[in-house]
Amino acid sequence: MRNIARAVCLLLALMIAAAGAEAALPDGEYAPDGFSFSGGSGRVEITCPRVMVSGGAAVADLAFSSPNYTRLVLDGTEYAAEHDGDTTRFRVPAPLNADFTVVATTTAMSAPHDVEYALHIHLDAAGPDAGWAPEVEIEAPAPAVCAALAAREIPGLEWQRTMPLKYAREFSVDYYAGGWKLLTVSGSERYLLAPEGEDPPEGLDPEIRVIRRPVKNIYLAATAAMSLFDALGALDAVTLSSLREADWTVAAAAEAMARGDMRYAGKYSAPDYELLVDSGCGLAVESTMILHTPKVREMIERLGIPVFVEHSAYESHPLGRAEWIRLYGALLDREEQAAAFFDRQAAAVEALSGFPNTEKKVAFFYLSTDGRAVVRAPGDYIPRMIELAGGRYAFREGDLPGGRASVSVTMEAFFAAAADADALIYNGSIDDPLDSVGALIQKSPLFADFRAVREGNVWTTDRSLYQAAADTGEFILDLHRVLNGETGELRFLKKVGSE
Repeated sequence: MRNIARAVCLLLALMIAAAGAEAALPDGEYAPDGFSFSGGSGRVEITCPRVMVSGGAAVADLAFSSPNYTRLVLDGTEYAAEHDGDTTRFRVPAPLNADFTVVATTTAMSAPHDVEYALHIHLDAAGPDAGWAPEVEIEAPAPAVCAALAAREIPGLEWQRTMPLKYAREFSVDYYAGGWKLLTVSGSERYLLAPEGEDPPEGLDPEIRVIRRPVKNIYLAATAAMSLFDALGALDAVTLSSLREADWTVAAAAEAMARGDMRYAGKYSAPDYELLVDSGCGLAVESTMILHTPKVREMIERLGIPVFVEHSAYESHPLGRAEWIRLYGALLDREEQAAAFFDRQAAAVEALSGFPNTEKKVAFFYLSTDGRAVVRAPGDYIPRMIELAGGRYAFREGDLPGGRASVSVTMEAFFAAAADADALIYNGSIDDPLDSVGALIQKSPLFADFRAVREGNVWTTDRSLYQAAADTGEFILDLHRVLNGETGELRFLKKVGSE
């Protein structure tokens, strides 16, 4: 028996084969005889070095002369980017010898922008004389499209729609008839939200974890998500915490623990299993740190408690992290509140796109106990925040080893990169907030020769920054105000005095 997704893909393939009639274009790789495009600012060139034909379907290799593109949409289907140095590539099913339109998203500006391009790929061999029918609009689905169809297919459930997302790339939400929802995280982890009183459908993939609604008595070990639950007005759903009262900078969480509405249930690597069971825990929300302790996850799930692993820290765009509030909105049936909150955050940041970049250089760091500077990798969300706010991060791609969000460097290396920075921002959410410039120089005499120190442009974050995922937009606005000298009202940044 074929499942629905395979049937759809097979049907499309058969329709294409029929459209190709008796003499389809032979399989193989072709160099276009002509290619043209229009649209955009004119600063980016698009080329089509090859077209691959298989089973009568053409897949075009499109290359953009910029590394800043993140996705491409063709006929309502989204295709992921492949980056190769300074080039972004997309492989998409495309018509030949006919005009077609794509929309590509670029992050080269202060906020992501969708740019429309008109393309035309000409291939002589695909003309009528070769038996090719370029006027046929039906195209074979790319393998990624078939995979996406298969991933969201649930036996016995009727798929209805997918939640539209603006910045987030690490999750998706699919809706099914009868109130069922499928949450997909990081492309592979899948969670089926069951309506109250409903049992999972027969034949459900055993890899799909079932979460029963209403979701309550959550054990929250992904501490950065607490502010998102707070913004939703849903702290009543979280009754178990991996932090103690004194460790929360989310005021509402600390207050809930003081009242006894939320209890400490052990850290992520050593939870209080007995308390989880006795409290009727319906879900454990974990950060990716749980992946380093698989036996803990296995034990929680043996107790009948589904474990949800959140990946918001892996979002490349800062607003992608904030958009995770929409996933939690789906989890708690509060989609409208979540969308409204996120739209306000996004609008505040997107409004900055009209401001020219100040070109001011910013270093974001803290000092470890061994005297080294710990900085964020250029591709991390903090440097992206700095760029969105109108600044330039002190480190560039290639300056630091890849594969990590934070990198430890010697003070000599930090001096070489940041001595001429216009502003220094000390990460007080990891280390203690900086009390004075004198204290900074005491940590390393080299700081006396930093431009920002000499000019009195040293700042520190407070402890709340790490736990404030819901207020991503507010931190970007703080950065923008600092870079533009508008420092009257700041929420997360404090200027560091000399004493």
